[in-house]
Amino acid sequence: MTAEVVVADSSESTKSTESIVSTASTHQATLQRLRVALQSKVVGQDGLIEHLLIALLTDGHVLLEGPPGLAKTRTIHALSDLLEGEFKRAQFTPDLLPSDITGTEIFNAQKGEFQFRPGPLFCNMLLADEINRAPAKVQSALLEAMGERQVTVAGQTYPLPRSFMVMATQNPLEQEGTYPLPEAQLDRFMLHVRVDYPQHEQEKLILRLVRNEHTDVVKPKDSSIDVVLTEAALLEAQREVMGVFLADSLEDYLVALVMATRNIAAYGDDLKDSLTFGASPRATIALDRAVRAKAWLQGRDFVTPDDIQEMLPSVLRHRIGLSYIAEANGLDKDQLIAKLIARVAVP
Repeated sequence: MTAEVVVADSSESTKSTESIVSTASTHQATLQRLRVALQSKVVGQDGLIEHLLIALLTDGHVLLEGPPGLAKTRTIHALSDLLEGEFKRAQFTPDLLPSDITGTEIFNAQKGEFQFRPGPLFCNMLLADEINRAPAKVQSALLEAMGERQVTVAGQTYPLPRSFMVMATQNPLEQEGTYPLPEAQLDRFMLHVRVDYPQHEQEKLILRLVRNEHTDVVKPKDSSIDVVLTEAALLEAQREVMGVFLADSLEDYLVALVMATRNIAAYGDDLKDSLTFGASPRATIALDRAVRAKAWLQGRDFVTPDDIQEMLPSVLRHRIGLSYIAEANGLDKDQLIAKLIARVAVP
């Protein structure tokens, strides 16, 4: 990735440019090493790993949806081991209370006053496991934390870490005892990633990996995958991502794709009345950030139409409402997004 620096002295300009390129290359190399480290611990989920890294680089929250046993929690745990900061896990259940995750005030008899005891929200990375099993009050308690990086308890506001990030999981197969996430909650997630089953060869590798983990009594430390991304380096990488070039024509294309969900009838009679509501401007912002991060992870300093098309489903699928007519016609959200990609003109 390159950057343009304009100064009076040409020699100083060259040094400044080389310094920026060197820094960018260093951060990109670190993220590539981190990706390799994750792939060595989680087999068959390269797409999931890429989406988690994109969320990390764009300061966004991510919702992972897939059947049990597809390494969603394992991947998040593996990522947390490679990052500087505190990781916490909250198991969401129907009897969970908002104070169980935000924290509560406890009376200190010795001091004769109430003191705030922080909940699991006070960390750098929170795993909200099976988030759709908690009632609406608990899910709503996350809104302020996810949107503003702060928590308010008993009228007092407490700041969260600058790099606070929520990675939530949910099981789409079992609906009994679950509570659908409200639209406002879903909109706070930058990406909604669907995790699928691995292929035949990948599952053989998974089998061998797990077998080796259980048979190796002493696991030698592999220094080649010993990667720790500091918070300072992450913040610097996030700034570099926002510097990736997005052409004006591609910016128009990106906006057109999102706005197409608000005027779906204009893209075919077969799509008429297929949506109850379209995506908000927050989707446009999320897509802009995601495509820059995807390009940056691939070592490019510019965005391509493929980047936009590949990231669109994960940005849109939780931000649009499918109508009963569409469901009756057998049309799901991913199919509808694919139709939009095929019909919105590429510059």
